[in-house]
Amino acid sequence: MHRSCKKYKAFPPPSLPDRTWPDKRLTKAPLWCSVDLRDGNQALVNPMNLEQKLQFFQMLCKIGFKEIEVGFPSASDTEYETLRALIDQELIPEDVTIQVLVQAREHLILKTFEAIKGAKNVIVHFYNSTSELQRRVVFHTDVAGVTGIALEGARLIRRLSEELMAREDVNIRYEYSPESFSGTETEYAAAICDRVLEALGATSDRKAIINLPGTVELSTPNVYADQIELCLRRMKRRDCALISLHPHNDRGTGTAAAELGLLAGGERLEGTLFGNGERTGNADIMNLAMNLYAQGVDPGLNFSNMRHIRQVYEECTQMKVPPRHPYAGDLVFTAFSGSHQDAIQKGVDYMAAHGSPYWEVPYLPIDPADLGRQYEPIIRINSQSGKGGAAFVMRQSFGYQLPRAMHPEFGALIKEECGRAGREISAQEVFAVFKREYLDIHRPYNLLTYKIFAEDGGKGRVLVDFEGSLRFDHHTQPISGKGNGPIDAFFNALRSVGIPRYEFVSYSEHAVSGGADSRAVSYIQLRCGEETVFGVGMDDNISIASIKGILCAINRHQRKGAKSP
Repeated sequence: MHRSCKKYKAFPPPSLPDRTWPDKRLTKAPLWCSVDLRDGNQALVNPMNLEQKLQFFQMLCKIGFKEIEVGFPSASDTEYETLRALIDQELIPEDVTIQVLVQAREHLILKTFEAIKGAKNVIVHFYNSTSELQRRVVFHTDVAGVTGIALEGARLIRRLSEELMAREDVNIRYEYSPESFSGTETEYAAAICDRVLEALGATSDRKAIINLPGTVELSTPNVYADQIELCLRRMKRRDCALISLHPHNDRGTGTAAAELGLLAGGERLEGTLFGNGERTGNADIMNLAMNLYAQGVDPGLNFSNMRHIRQVYEECTQMKVPPRHPYAGDLVFTAFSGSHQDAIQKGVDYMAAHGSPYWEVPYLPIDPADLGRQYEPIIRINSQSGKGGAAFVMRQSFGYQLPRAMHPEFGALIKEECGRAGREISAQEVFAVFKREYLDIHRPYNLLTYKIFAEDGGKGRVLVDFEGSLRFDHHTQPISGKGNGPIDAFFNALRSVGIPRYEFVSYSEHAVSGGADSRAVSYIQLRCGEETVFGVGMDDNISIASIKGILCAINRHQRKGAKSP
């Protein structure tokens, strides 16, 4: 394969040693124009029908788009009918401008103007291809021939617009694209844009949109930015133009090209949701908008109900959003790695403890809740998950706050379960392991009855008595003991039947659910020789929960193979 690469030529970048865009920052959102209904639609195996396009249009309006390219009305009856339906059914909000695309060809322009009659705000977007490759291979013409096509189209569109605006209450704006700008000599791109601006009668008070598309990504994103900055320097009528960008994604760097292009002078951006479009797609407006949002910049678009937006997109386009798609994919707020899981949990705990006004959670650049997502699916468990992940699931999904010292023990149990299953396990399966390993342990010792009461120990001391019955070795044994508290009394009761070896190490407790039905859960860590083991007890009474936790720890230690004392 290394020999085959010799048939490709490296793209020659423009010379711009004094470029200024690298020192700039994105501090405000560009004007957004959705081209989902045109560029995105023409890239579908099964293009959207009228009903789907109308549904998609309404969703785009709810997201906040003020400029929407609704189609190519001269290209097909469906495109024409969609535009007419939007106008005739008065579905276009007052503050939304529709955009129509047309080649710089007379008969197509005439049909386009028939289609827009009755609309209130319209951008007529016309184009012709200008690159050296297209001039030589496709059109068999020169620079003068290509320029002539653009100027004839501009003059016709200006005349038809002025005639229509004289008859109807309509505002028509112009947009011109030197299509294949990314493959056009920069000096020529600037020159043809100047000629078109002149033909359209554009002024600094009534600007025309000049769209500089990365029709095909031919080099790294910084080269696209250089082309834009150089072109704008060379344009003599720059003050008469609003600069728009339309990057594609052939090299997989459409988002980066768009962002660098905005630094280089772009003021407006055309793209699609989730990057749908010809070949590898367009720039993903959702991705770009959320990138700004994550930097504290208001994008002017609302993606707070991402699941609904995805659903409409997938139903209308019959395309799928990949699980790793930035911000929108099923797995983008999911951590399998143990170290990632632990860091996420610590980040959530840190924010809760410090009341930080800023989102500061490692591995999660934005709060999933801002996109209508929940915290539950952030941590998912498989054989690669660490000790913190299982504890996070128990806390977030079920309310159990496992003490940190217990995380390695429980994490090892979950890792074993994943190994047996050979797959990711669900939160419910994690809880099933917890229940099996801690809450349902009743052998070899099963506490059948119990009673706790206080008595006077003399000299102002209060002693606690524990009395109960314990079943083990297939028979029931009464037990009793006294101590300074319920736990001490219970340990002494166990010693009365020959269970003396366990040393109390640590204790923690909390309520599992709020309100009148809350229950107490206790986590007890015991030591026997060099080994430590955790037990969990749950009861309406915190003292009984602690006693159950002690017995659980002993049972778990015994079950591991230790001989009964």
